[in-house]
Amino acid sequence: MGMSAGGAGRGGRGHRRRGRHHGLMSEINVTPLVDVMLVLLIIFMVAAPLLTSTVPIDLPKANAATTAAETKPLEVSVNREGEIWIGDESYPLGEVASKLAAIAKTGYDERILIRGDKTADYGTIMGVMAEISSAGYKNIGLVGLPQQGS
Repeated sequence: MGMSAGGAGRGGRGHRRRGRHHGLMSEINVTPLVDVMLVLLIIFMVAAPLLTSTVPIDLPKANAATTAAETKPLEVSVNREGEIWIGDESYPLGEVASKLAAIAKTGYDERILIRGDKTADYGTIMGVMAEISSAGYKNIGLVGLPQQGS
């Protein structure tokens, strides 16, 4: 009895060839690139909502169409405690008009949006609107969230 004809002996098919070198691999490994891109995507998805506004406001729902604009309007926020914020600073009601005049680029034609918390005192929000309107600003709007199911 002897070895089988197709065995892994000398010179058979199972024998590894020696001395043959493979050329350089010219393929790009995209796995690290995809990993980096996914991490950046997650970072931007988490950071984007934080960049919109720093004053925590719970906006009421409204059933109105949104408007498209070329320039970014000034935002005045009224939180649930009745504090009035322009940007990242709180101001008393009497200083709101003078602060808006200092930062308005287009003068009295500047668009001003009032973001009022839905639990804020209605009188405070109306007082802010009246103060801004009496200062001469005409493009004043209220910000709300769209209603669900509309």
